Amino acid sequence: MQEKRRKNKMAEAIHNRYDFVILFDVTNGNPNGDPDAGNLPRVDPETGLGIVTDVCLKRKIRNYVEAAKEGEAGYRIYIKENVPLEQSDKEALDYIGISDIKDVKKKDPEADVKIRNFMCSNFYDIRTFGAVMTTFVKGALNCGQVRGPVQIGFARSMDPIAPQEVTITRVAITTTKDAQNKATEMGRKFIVPYALYQAEGYVSANLARKTTGFSDEDLALLWKAIINMFENDHSAARGNMAVRELIVFRHDSELGNAPSYKLFERIHVQKKDAGRVPRSYDDYEVTVDTDNLPQGVTCQRMI
Repeated sequence: MQEKRRKNKMAEAIHNRYDFVILFDVTNGNPNGDPDAGNLPRVDPETGLGIVTDVCLKRKIRNYVEAAKEGEAGYRIYIKENVPLEQSDKEALDYIGISDIKDVKKKDPEADVKIRNFMCSNFYDIRTFGAVMTTFVKGALNCGQVRGPVQIGFARSMDPIAPQEVTITRVAITTTKDAQNKATEMGRKFIVPYALYQAEGYVSANLARKTTGFSDEDLALLWKAIINMFENDHSAARGNMAVRELIVFRHDSELGNAPSYKLFERIHVQKKDAGRVPRSYDDYEVTVDTDNLPQGVTCQRMI
């Protein structure tokens, strides 16, 4: 049975710019392993601060949306496991009735806009984060690169981290031959005992209006996905991870009323005891200076 598709009509886009900060922590886990370093937790070598990439965070958001909106039209996920991108791209070509991408512009001068609208209407993550759709890029179509209105930067820990290597043993031996010579096998895993991370994000109403049609309904789902992005993604490798704060600055205009960095500087995260190594969220104090906010800007702590 063919899956229902959202109507190829852009929803009314958001009218306000937003800047936001996410505070999340990890206890006895690896929040984001570096494959180039034996899966060690990512660390800034100059400062010792822990790093979690934007790609990692967006993956959690995608996973939550896919689970929460499973099967609902307009909320499919473009970047996902076991689904080749060209398979999703082909749906857009089928929609406009063209089989050979080389002939797209000759047959339909408006193909760029139609394909982009189709992909944005049907795939939540394209509507939100944008995408590079290789199939269309190869076909020299402008719609192959969509810049999304929501952007998230790398997260950094508030204090330097000290990753630990934990040796583990397994009583189940891999092969019969090995079982004749040993009773256990050794392994290892890397953990961060505790760290509190801060990530900063931006929502552009201008790009939402001009490009993807990211709506207020999409925005509400984004906030919900961020708050719950670790709740359905627990694993032994990642330990205990939780979003502790989602602080949102709302501008009353499309282009904004103040620079984002000035708003982020109003958020203060400090250790309660400067001489103590933090081992829980309670070891920190988080305050937001909401006095004399720039005109047209409001602040809300979502958690």
